[in-house]
Amino acid sequence: MISHQESGQHILVIEDDDQVRTLLIRLLSDGGYVARGASDGESGLQQALSTHPDLVLVDVDLPLKSGVELTRELRQKGFRVPMLMLTAHASVSDRVNGLNAGADDYLPKPFESDELLARIKALLRRASMQGVPAIRVGEMVLDPISREVTRGAVPIELTQTEYALLEYLMRNPGRAIARSELGEHVWKSGYDPGTNIVDVYINYLRKKLGDDRRSPMIRTIRGVGYELGMEEVEGGS
Repeated sequence: MISHQESGQHILVIEDDDQVRTLLIRLLSDGGYVARGASDGESGLQQALSTHPDLVLVDVDLPLKSGVELTRELRQKGFRVPMLMLTAHASVSDRVNGLNAGADDYLPKPFESDELLARIKALLRRASMQGVPAIRVGEMVLDPISREVTRGAVPIELTQTEYALLEYLMRNPGRAIARSELGEHVWKSGYDPGTNIVDVYINYLRKKLGDDRRSPMIRTIRGVGYELGMEEVEGGS
């Protein structure tokens, strides 16, 4: 497994309280991240622009330049790195101000270490997925980030299981996929090949996609499983 340090994930901590900043840096370092600190808004701004961190933790109440001002200025300069705002102010208006300035998340103090690390992990994961292209097969479009599916620009509401099944089919267009392969991918170790669960969910998908039995997008391959057509053509059932 690649650790955060091996992958070079660098977190900048902008916090004026020396004790809190030291504790945060230690927590992040113990969690496998490379962490550096800044004690005021001005130095934090310069470090963010010069060191190119993967994520910034920024306190709201900073000397020289507030966390809100710092965040807004960085966003105006095109800084796209995730920013998590920390503050002792927990009112709705404070959260709104921080988010409107460009913060990606907002965590009131005091907070649990596990929650902070979980939010950091989520923000970094989301950032790593930015730029992931949508999957397109015919008139069907699936967005892996938003998990939205459209067919001919019409949104299609899917359950988590239906989405996982359709995504696998769309990542393998034109290939006949065995029922067992689909079942093991979607249900993992919980898949029972003695059931018809794959067929049941394929039928759910077909109904939601508005598949035409005369020219279905999801085709039954007898003796094998299913195939998502590269384009809708006559044939199949």
